[in-house]
Amino acid sequence: MLEELHVRDLALIEEVWLEFAPGLTVLTGETGAGKTALVGAIKLLIGERADSTLVRAGASGLLVEGRLASGGDERIVRRSVSVDGRSKCTLDGTMATVGELADGIGPLFDLHGQHEHQALLMPSRHADYLDRYIGKAATEAHERYALAFGEHMSACSAVEELRRELSEVAEKSDYMRFVVEEIDAAAISQAEDTELERRLPALRHGERLMAAAAEAFDSLRGEAGAGDAVARSLASLERVVGLDPALDRIAEALAEADRAVQIAGTDLREYAQSIDHDPATLNETEARLAALATLKKKYGPELADVVDTRARYARRLEAVDTGEERMREAADALERSAEELRAAGEALVEVRAAAVGGFTSALGEAVEDLAMSGAHFGVSMTDLDFEAWTAEGPHRVEFLFAPARDQSLRPLAKIASGGEVSRVMLALKSVLGAADRVPVLVFDEVDAGIGGTAAIAVGRRLADLARAHQVLVVTHLAQVAAYAQRHLVVEKETTDGSTTTTVRHVEGADRVAEIARMLSGGDTKTGRAHAEELLAAARA
Repeated sequence: MLEELHVRDLALIEEVWLEFAPGLTVLTGETGAGKTALVGAIKLLIGERADSTLVRAGASGLLVEGRLASGGDERIVRRSVSVDGRSKCTLDGTMATVGELADGIGPLFDLHGQHEHQALLMPSRHADYLDRYIGKAATEAHERYALAFGEHMSACSAVEELRRELSEVAEKSDYMRFVVEEIDAAAISQAEDTELERRLPALRHGERLMAAAAEAFDSLRGEAGAGDAVARSLASLERVVGLDPALDRIAEALAEADRAVQIAGTDLREYAQSIDHDPATLNETEARLAALATLKKKYGPELADVVDTRARYARRLEAVDTGEERMREAADALERSAEELRAAGEALVEVRAAAVGGFTSALGEAVEDLAMSGAHFGVSMTDLDFEAWTAEGPHRVEFLFAPARDQSLRPLAKIASGGEVSRVMLALKSVLGAADRVPVLVFDEVDAGIGGTAAIAVGRRLADLARAHQVLVVTHLAQVAAYAQRHLVVEKETTDGSTTTTVRHVEGADRVAEIARMLSGGDTKTGRAHAEELLAAARA
């Protein structure tokens, strides 16, 4: 339950601290005093969208704080919105996102305003209302149906995707087969082009390269070559090795040079022997590189891309070969999902249909108690074609209504007046009260369009709801306010040209005066007498 609310710089509110109690709390006051702004503060606490226009004129930002009791634990929520629209939230002293507020605090509240009349008039919401009345059986049946519906939609998508894939492959199969055959005919090896390009210079300039290598070899290893000169120098120094360390170091350097000359000579000889300057081999290599370049231009840009293209097309061609079997498997899976969905749909219909009588009877009793004598309800469950089933069910659920016993049932949206819809919604809330575990119900002027005996009935029904929930009601009706356990008056005050909203808790004579004002527009003796009568009747 909501125990305390602190609001600062929201709309006309400069700062208010409110304490709440179990049962029914009403907020009353003149139009425009700021009652709905307090409901807006609660909406901010439960994670609804923030609007910088809510910030009080001249303030840098607004602040809303709430203290709640939930399941024996105390929860503290804080939400601030700056004038530039930035929002900050904390939940139990820890930074939180708006989504975390919506998930953690939102389920504790059920807000119902005048705009929700329109929700009641939307048949797409009616199945949910019926399921909430039924409770666990409907929840389980609908969960099973929703799971089967999702699997069936996935199976349908799989069949359509496979059909598109096979159709596309079939259209391009001749081209893809040509590509695979062309690449296969080329017998490509990995990085073949790189290896051929490495060998190409030797093929093109073989004679010059071989001659240069032979000449260099002779200069190193031939008669009177550098190798012999180094060897003779090394032999001369080896005769005096150990006599002078300085000369020994020179001898070591000459020994390294001798080894280098030997190695270079061997490499030159092997290089000269490896040179292939056969014109036929050159022509073959250049022709092969040209063929590979053509494939890379068509399917590249690299040779690895050509190989990947071949593999990709081969897989898609294989899909054509196995397409009939894959389509049969997908169709079988689709049929199985359809059977499961039909079974789940039948079970859901059965659960809902079994509850319709009790639901309409309970609604009828509730509106009877709300001064709508003779009004009665029905529920239309229209079967849909299998292809038109939705996530909500295999049928269209719509509430039917007749305001009098001698009138036939028609869709609620087409026949109910504004005041009737208000009372139907309140009746629905009371009927769902046992099933709904939401601890806090907030009603923002849902009693619009009604008065007199109907208003008294609405107050009594709200008081009944307050036995199982904390109920907060914004109302203009004295008949409703009289049933409250706690009465808060919202007022505007203007000081030095600045208008602010204040809230005060009234009881005793002050409460009688406020209810008298609501009845007659002023605090008169007659109004007070009538107010006292209302309060006494509500306590009876």
